[in-house]
Amino acid sequence: MAIITLSGLHGTGKSTIGKLLSEHVKYYYFSTGQAFRDLAEDYEMNIEQFTEYVENHPEIDKLLDQKAIEVAHNKKNVVIESQLASYLLKDEADFKILLTAPLEVRVQRMCERDESSYEEKLKETTLRETSEEERFKELYDIDLKDEILKKEVFNLIINTKSLSIEEIVNKIIRELEENDIIS
Repeated sequence: MAIITLSGLHGTGKSTIGKLLSEHVKYYYFSTGQAFRDLAEDYEMNIEQFTEYVENHPEIDKLLDQKAIEVAHNKKNVVIESQLASYLLKDEADFKILLTAPLEVRVQRMCERDESSYEEKLKETTLRETSEEERFKELYDIDLKDEILKKEVFNLIINTKSLSIEEIVNKIIRELEENDIIS
């Protein structure tokens, strides 16, 4: 049984990489980001509105995080894509990956994906990430900007700025093989 977590801020490539990685290694895939977007849709809110709503309803963050933990405990082999899963499953996950990229690169990627303007996406991303930083610190005492903590938690940190999706997935697979997580 192997639990692989994939963390990173919005636009670092978590969803794309997570899906491709899980397909390649034939593991179950779970995304708290997708679960968040699905809940926003269920509540008939856009991401900005739902982010503001969640600020006053911490039970939603806890629900999403608990779901990720349950998936980790109930699936034999799983890739969990989540900003917090690596921290929350620090002692249980077999391999924890952090994807990074500069804000400008992340916003540009999300603009291309969502077909929105740069200014609009920058505002949404800044609002969402500031809100998340505050909520995660309050709920779990996790500081996403703590570089020392990142080095303690993650087995692999990849800056995705200049790498293709294929290069990133191949790098992760090599690391998983070298660490006997997959064969």
